[in-house]
Amino acid sequence: MKLPRRNFLHLAAGTAALPIASRFACAQAYPSRPVHLIVPTAPGGGSDIAGRLMGQWLSERLGRPFVVENRPGAGGTIGTEAVVRAPADGYTLLLCRISNATDAALYDTLNFNFIRDIAPIATISRESLVLVVNPSVPVKTLPEFLAYAKANPHKLNLASAGIGTAAHVAGELFKIMAGIDLVHVPYRGGGPAQSGLLGGQAQVLFSTPSASIAYIRAGMLRALAVTTATRSDALPDIPTVGEFVPGYEASYWSGICAPKNTSAEIINKLNREINATLAYPKVMARFAELGTMVFASSPTEFRKLIADETEKWGKVIRAAGIKAE
Repeated sequence: MKLPRRNFLHLAAGTAALPIASRFACAQAYPSRPVHLIVPTAPGGGSDIAGRLMGQWLSERLGRPFVVENRPGAGGTIGTEAVVRAPADGYTLLLCRISNATDAALYDTLNFNFIRDIAPIATISRESLVLVVNPSVPVKTLPEFLAYAKANPHKLNLASAGIGTAAHVAGELFKIMAGIDLVHVPYRGGGPAQSGLLGGQAQVLFSTPSASIAYIRAGMLRALAVTTATRSDALPDIPTVGEFVPGYEASYWSGICAPKNTSAEIINKLNREINATLAYPKVMARFAELGTMVFASSPTEFRKLIADETEKWGKVIRAAGIKAE
């Protein structure tokens, strides 16, 4: 039987609308089961803290568990690749951070391209790093530290959460611009690096305030400077590195990403929920207690941040000759 033209067009239009309606229904129902949030670092560092807080809050808002899984190793690439290879259904997400922007320059043979293979959803936080030392180091100010380091080349250990991590590249930029010689000691995550500093195996660390502020307040670590262009609200009496090393600036950011080809409906839903969560006064206050600030963005803005940071830190990595081991 031949359909009248008008009926045929109505049928064709309805058929074309089915995928859109299906995707909309899927996004409305999402999540219908637990969501796994992969944190590609060891427990205890700034990324882990941000991931666990956001996982808790999203669980409350969306009514399904957001299960945090730590998968450290290889500068975060192990956990990142697990998400890149996961189904693009919104049920495996990545706590991404500055280290994801350094990998392209750091590794010659990655099995993925972060910018190409990931879908940015939303930023969570942005904060200064803080240059902290073990109290055994006989300095109380950054100028004293610079003088001591120059007088004792290759005698101070600079801890980091791993090769190419924020703590490492911030330290390398500092070494280059300040003209000092520190021995880089990579650990398997921010938590272990902090433990190495507290135990005296390392003497210097560029830490996130969220991971170190309690130790600073207790006198177990000594803060010398923060790395952003302006002072930190959490540590208002601590100067910036740039006050003594002109032009120096570094910041630590975190966010949530998904595998590429995750539907725009799911990405936009998560973006709305994350940004709404970050707008709560109690959430902002909790981050402030940890020495960081909430940092909301659109997926497009987040993608631009990743591209800009990849370019900036790629230049530092190449200048310092850093390579993954």
